[in-house]
Amino acid sequence: MAEKHINARGLQCPGPIVELFKVAKAAESGDVITIEVTDCGFSKDITAWCKKTGNELVSIEETEGVIKAVVKKG
Repeated sequence: MAEKHINARGLQCPGPIVELFKVAKAAESGDVITIEVTDCGFSKDITAWCKKTGNELVSIEETEGVIKAVVKKG
């Protein structure tokens, strides 16, 4: 299992999801991807994306305007 990190701060929709998609596509099943974004609509986007793609949203939290999500590749 590998851990990957994406810094998508400053990107607006659909930028963060596009970056996540690229990394997830190259990842192996069970890999954990952490993404940090500043786009306030990302929480809703990541939830829908995980349901659509079969990946697991392990956690999501917001601190000082930065949303940090952890996704496990399905």
